[in-house]
Amino acid sequence: MPASQSRARARDRGGVPHRAELPPLSQPPRAPPEPRGAPRRGPGPAPPAPPGDAARERRQSQQLPEEDCMQLNPSFRGIAFNSLLAIDICMSKRLGVCAGRAASWASARSMVKLVGITGHGIPWVGGTLLCLVKSSSLAGQEVLMNLLLALLLDIMTVAGVQKLIKRRGPYETSPSLLDYLAMDVYAFPAGHASRAAMVSKFFLNHLVLAVPLRILLVLWAFCVGLSRVMIGRHHITDVISGFIIGYFQFRLVELVWMSSNTCQMLISAW
Repeated sequence: MPASQSRARARDRGGVPHRAELPPLSQPPRAPPEPRGAPRRGPGPAPPAPPGDAARERRQSQQLPEEDCMQLNPSFRGIAFNSLLAIDICMSKRLGVCAGRAASWASARSMVKLVGITGHGIPWVGGTLLCLVKSSSLAGQEVLMNLLLALLLDIMTVAGVQKLIKRRGPYETSPSLLDYLAMDVYAFPAGHASRAAMVSKFFLNHLVLAVPLRILLVLWAFCVGLSRVMIGRHHITDVISGFIIGYFQFRLVELVWMSSNTCQMLISAW
């Protein structure tokens, strides 16, 4: 019996592999070996994050969902405004047929610009002053003085609003020398359109004109506003806003209408 046991032990040592032993259930699992070169961590817990970083992360987690909701769910007013703005820019560029040398109506650019010059502030102010000097009737001087007041009011109003808004035109067109003199540099509102609307309404109220002349006066104001869009200087909304501003300027001048005595006093002081 002892000889057989010794032979069995010798046979096991000779090449028969031993079976793997299972660890006991009470022993905790061993951690995987760390790679070479990795910094060794101590047995203690990880150091807590600074209170400032934790507060910052918590604040960001609270703000991000709200910002995402604002971006994904914009207001109806914002969507409508952006849509109208995109339509305005698209239509204005399509109507800018005389905007450049490569435009479809480039040959008519000089004629269209001439129509726009008829609504410029400098020729109107100069012409009104010349007629005021040449006029000898009290009624004519009264009308011309109030017209001069309306023109100066228009120039200052348009220059102030343009300086406040600073909107560029649909095309990169540089203003002319007359535009710089009249402080009509930006696009919104269209100064030529406001002046044409104000002057046409002024003449329709204070001059006795036949029906064909009245129709021509209204068409002239419309063509002046359209010419500014055709040369790429203004958007459609700029021209429409100019017409509205010109009408309200006329109403304001009517409210503060200067009498003949006041006009005579100003002319004598001048």
